[in-house]
Amino acid sequence: MKLKQRVVLLAILLVIFIFTKVFLIDNLDTSAANREDQRAFHRMMASLRVELDPRLDHTLQSPWEIAAQWVVPREVYPEETPELGAVMHAMATKKIIKADVGYKGTQLKALLILEGGQKVVFKPKRYARDYVVEGEPYAGYDRHNAEVAAFHLDRILGFRRAPMVVGRFVNLRTEIKPVATEQLLSTFLTLGNNTCFYGKCYYCRETEPACADGNTMEGSVTLWLPDVWPLQKHRHPWGRTYREGKLARWEYDESYCDAVKKTSPYDSGPRLLDIIDTAIFDYLIGNADRHHYESFQDDEGASMLILLDNAKSFGNPSLDERSILAPLYQCCIIRVSTWNRLNYLKNGVLKSALKTAMSHDPISPVLSAPHMDALDQRLLNILATIKQCTDQFGSDVVLVEDRMTLSHL
Repeated sequence: MKLKQRVVLLAILLVIFIFTKVFLIDNLDTSAANREDQRAFHRMMASLRVELDPRLDHTLQSPWEIAAQWVVPREVYPEETPELGAVMHAMATKKIIKADVGYKGTQLKALLILEGGQKVVFKPKRYARDYVVEGEPYAGYDRHNAEVAAFHLDRILGFRRAPMVVGRFVNLRTEIKPVATEQLLSTFLTLGNNTCFYGKCYYCRETEPACADGNTMEGSVTLWLPDVWPLQKHRHPWGRTYREGKLARWEYDESYCDAVKKTSPYDSGPRLLDIIDTAIFDYLIGNADRHHYESFQDDEGASMLILLDNAKSFGNPSLDERSILAPLYQCCIIRVSTWNRLNYLKNGVLKSALKTAMSHDPISPVLSAPHMDALDQRLLNILATIKQCTDQFGSDVVLVEDRMTLSHL
């Protein structure tokens, strides 16, 4: 065979090899990843219903020790959590041994220590389930039930980045006041036959207390993350100015995402894709108030964006605040795993799944019917936004493969 013919043959073989690699092997990898996404979805659906049960089989550890061991840089809790019901039962029932004013913030909360030394954040009920918060999308008091619903939505989406939350009824007279610090106790008052408190925070006022029904107050408790995982606070790149007449750059600069991609920690690693996931999460729950976010300290951008403080959600079921999706429609990228999960949740599956997940919570029903219906409509809006991106840039650009091996050893 002549040299020229050999070169041509080698060139043809090289083209065939590249074709096989790109179009066959990569497609096999993608198909395998999609199949794993589907299996993960079915596992999640099979474990949705969490019954609050104190039993912990095959372990001598306390619920608090188990929950603390779950936390890793990319997850607050693992995919398979047979002990979740026991941890949440402990959160909802363990004796309160100390009560204090909440940590720094703008909204009313109390910091409780439960038997065994576990810290939880208690957020009191401020609104009836069917109350509609009018005005700006970030208006109103915190909604305790929103924290409960957001946690279960985090489970359904497969993010596993929200600390555990459960509803709880507390007797302010017998459970809180006897163990309250002077600072908290000084904010208690009685209105009619109801015991109330107003706590200590930026917007806390004696004229705007949270009141129990008699002495019994409904609320939510959020599990405090282990102290060995200190948090670092970041300004959200798509945060609002909260000033009338003053827009943030992202609100008028359609190329804003290009600038974000050039700054740390969004120029590499998973953080920007976490921002996109969070925008989807926040749009579904109607949370337009994520002006800051937390990650673990000294993570160099590798840890997850932790979905803390979700109480400014589920305020108005008729308001679909599209600007919450700005990171998605300005960057036009999304994880393939997130895209797959959203598609699995179409056709009423999301609403049904969330209803099932929350069915055993002590304060069930957690959300009113209009809020549940709004979830399915918002999901369609998200999918439509992603389609606009793929139509403009193509699926290969928009759908980003970003899977990480998560260790719980």
